[in-house]
Order: sequence, then C-alpha cells, then structure tokens
Amino acid sequence: MSETSGILASDTERLTQAERRDRSERELLEATIRVVSENGVSAATFDMIGREAGFSRGLITQRFGSKDGLIRALIDHLHSWQGEALDRERVADMDGLSALCAFVDLHCQTLEGQDEAKAYFMLLSAAVADQLDFRSAFADSHAIERVLIRAMIERGQADGGIRADVDADAQALLTGCALLGLRMQCLIDPATQIAPVRDELLASLRARLAPASREADQ
Repeated sequence: MSETSGILASDTERLTQAERRDRSERELLEATIRVVSENGVSAATFDMIGREAGFSRGLITQRFGSKDGLIRALIDHLHSWQGEALDRERVADMDGLSALCAFVDLHCQTLEGQDEAKAYFMLLSAAVADQLDFRSAFADSHAIERVLIRAMIERGQADGGIRADVDADAQALLTGCALLGLRMQCLIDPATQIAPVRDELLASLRARLAPASREADQ
C-alpha cells in the first residue's frame, strides 16, 4: 500500500512532498489515538494503526522508527493540540490567575468525549504499569506542563492577582497532580460527574492563591 493511499488523488496532486509527509504523519497519529481510545493500548500495533489510517505498516516504521518514536511524536502532537486550544481561548492575554483557571477548565472539558486526552492517559497508565521504555517521554511531557502552569502562576504574582508568597513550582506540581488524578478517576469510572469537581478545584485555587484583599472582593 502506498504512502498516499489514504489520501484522494486529486488532493495529493496539489500537495508538495513535505505536505504529503506532514499529512500522512498526522493521519497516522490520529489513527493511533482512535485505536488506543477505542481498543486499548495492547491493540495499538503497527498493523492495526496502519489499517486504521489506510497506510502500510512499513510507513509507520519509516516515519517514526519504533513504538517509542511513535509515542513521542504522539505526545508532541497532543501538546500542539492543547496549545491550539489555549490559543483559541486567548489564555496568553489573561492575567495569571484567570489563565490558570482557564487552563484547568479547558483540561476538564477534554475529559468528556475527547479521544486525544483519553489516549494520552491510557498510554501513560500502561507505561507506568508495565515499566515501558517510553515512560521517560511522559516524564518530559509532564515537565513541560509543570513549566507552563508555573509560568501562569508567576505571571499572576507579577500582576498582583496571586499572592507573592506562593511557591509557584510546588503549586504548579499540585495543580498538575489534581488534574492527573481527575483524569485517572474518569478512566476508572466514566460516569464520574466532572462539573462539580471542576468547580470545587477552581474555587479552591482562587481562595488559596488570590491576595486576601481580592478574595474579600469576590
């Protein structure tokens, strides 16, 4: 099966080689997300992913080299997906505390019917449980998230919306752990009601991080 078998010929003729490569990689990553979220991590073989995407198994090896390479590319893809969501909400233009709350809210929104986030945490669970080689990829990913959250907190401290005595790095880790725990709870029990947990988490963040004067005004 050729690299472009999953793409209409009329579309392919208009694409450059680099564009065809980017498109096939994106379709392979999206197929991986679907396979993992619908059938589990063990089902995510190169054969299954290739069939789901409409490409050959050999193309996956050519593009990503190994399962570890595929997972790392998938994590990068999901970070880009998250970044686009944050850009759409103009989170970078918000004050620090509002940005942090928007980040938490957007994360909670992905808990309902989003295959991307579901696949990420299913792969994370398997990597930890089975001590797989790509655990380090998730460690790197969580470090990126921690830096992102810490930057929001530090921005809030600079603009006066977050108390100056807050340990930004510790709070970033705590927030990330809360979101991680909520996601794992949803994997264990898909019927979990997310909204009340989200509301309590947001209320807790505002109460603990806002300066006393601002908290009194809210």
